[in-house]
Amino acid sequence: MLLSDPRSAVARRLSALAFSGGAGALAATLASTFIPYINANYPNLQIEDTLYHVQATSSLISYYGVPYTFLLFSLAYRSVRLSGSWKWLLPLILLLPIAGCLILTPPYNEMYPVSHDVVVWWAVPYFMTGTALVLWRRQDRYFLSPTHWILCLAVLPPVLFCMLMSYVLPSFGVLRMWIYNTLFVGIGVAVFVIGLFTYGFMGVRVMIERRRLDSTLRAVTSGTAILNHAIKNDVGKMRLFGEKIKSYAENTGQPELLEDIRIVLNASLHIQDMISRVHRRTEDLVIKPGRINLGELIHRSLTPHKPMMGNIQLIVDVPAGWICTVDPAQVGEAVNNLVSNAVDALAGEGELYVALRESKRELTIEIRDTGPGMDKAQIALVLQPFYTTKGGNNGNFGLGLPYVYYVMRKHRGSLRIHSKAGFGTSVYLTFPKRNVQAEYVNIGSAAKGVDAYGTH
Repeated sequence: MLLSDPRSAVARRLSALAFSGGAGALAATLASTFIPYINANYPNLQIEDTLYHVQATSSLISYYGVPYTFLLFSLAYRSVRLSGSWKWLLPLILLLPIAGCLILTPPYNEMYPVSHDVVVWWAVPYFMTGTALVLWRRQDRYFLSPTHWILCLAVLPPVLFCMLMSYVLPSFGVLRMWIYNTLFVGIGVAVFVIGLFTYGFMGVRVMIERRRLDSTLRAVTSGTAILNHAIKNDVGKMRLFGEKIKSYAENTGQPELLEDIRIVLNASLHIQDMISRVHRRTEDLVIKPGRINLGELIHRSLTPHKPMMGNIQLIVDVPAGWICTVDPAQVGEAVNNLVSNAVDALAGEGELYVALRESKRELTIEIRDTGPGMDKAQIALVLQPFYTTKGGNNGNFGLGLPYVYYVMRKHRGSLRIHSKAGFGTSVYLTFPKRNVQAEYVNIGSAAKGVDAYGTH
C-alpha cells in the first residue's frame, strides 16, 4: 500500500495504521506461541528477555499507534487543510496524550499492557472523530465511485471493533477481548482483496495497471519506430521505381499500365501515411509547457466538432479563469480525441456534456456522452494500444485513448473512464493543481456561466 503512492499522505498514514495493528498481532503471537516454544525447546538460547522487550514494544505501538494513526489517516483522507505551522504542529499535539500515558502511567506488563481506564478517555474520541471524518468526506458527484465505500468497509469495522474490544471493555475490567479482533480484521482483509481486484484500493490496482500499460506503450513505441523506418525505406523504393514505370507508360502510350501504376503509387502513399500516423501517436511525447487558459483551450478544442454534431445537444460548463502550465498542443489534442470519440458514439443524436470542475487539490475536465456506453470487458481493454470499438474503420487505429493516457501521465495527472452499456460514457482528465501551477484569475462573471449549444 505504501509503495503504491509513497508521496500520498493518505497512503502513508493508512500504511502506518496497518503497521500499528500488525504490531499488536506480533506481540500476541510472541506471547502465546514463540516465547513459550523457545523456552520449552531451546532454553539455552537465553533470548527470552530480548523477545519480551520486542513484545512489549510491539504491544505499546499497537495500543497507542492505532488510534493516533487512524485519526491522522482520517484527517488526510477528509482533505482537512492545515495552513502554516499547523501541518506539523497538530500531529505533535495529538501525541501529547500518548506521551502523558508513557510518562505518568505504570509501565507495561502482560496483564495490563496500558492503563485502559486512562487510555480510553483519549483513544475513543480519536476513533470516533476519525470515523466521522471518513464517513463525511465530501464526494464530488462526478467522481463518486465504489472505492470510497470499499475503503470504509475495509477499514472502519476492524477499527471500531478494535476500539470496543481493546479499549472500551478492558476499561471496565473485561480483559483479553482483543483475541476476537481477528474476526473483523479477516473481514477487512477480504474486503480489501475483493476491492483490490474489482475496483482498485488506495491506488494499488492503479499502480499495477499503470505499470503494465506503460510497459505495453514502451513496446509499441519501439516496435512502431522500427516498423516505420523499415516501411518508409521500402515504400521509398516502391515510389522510385513506380515513378519510372509511370513515365515509361506515359511515353509509350499504355493507359492500362498507367492506371495500374497510379493505383500502386496511391497505395504506397496510403501505407506511408498510415504508419506515420501510428508512429506519431506512439512516439515518446515531449512536453512543451506554457501558461494557458485551460477553459479557452477546451472551447478551442470543441469548435472543429460543432459542424459535425447534427442533432447532438452540446452543453459546456467551463469557467474561463483557470490559468495552468501545460502543453497546450498535447492537452488540446487529448480533449479533441475524447470529444471525437463521444461524437462518434452519439451518431448524431443525444447529449454531449463538457465541464471543467475544481476540487481542493485538482482540476478535472469531464467529457460525458449519452451514447451506447461500454460493458466491463470493453472498459478493461480500452487503454490497450490498437484496441477499438469502432471496427478499425476510417483510419482508426485504437490509439486515441492510449495517447490521452500518455499525455496525462506526462502532466502527472490521471485518466479515469466510467461507462455502462446503454447509459453512456464519462471520461475524466484530472490535473493536480500543484503540478500544473493552477491559478484562478477572475476575468468576469459572464465567462463563468453555462453555455448550451444545440444544433438541429
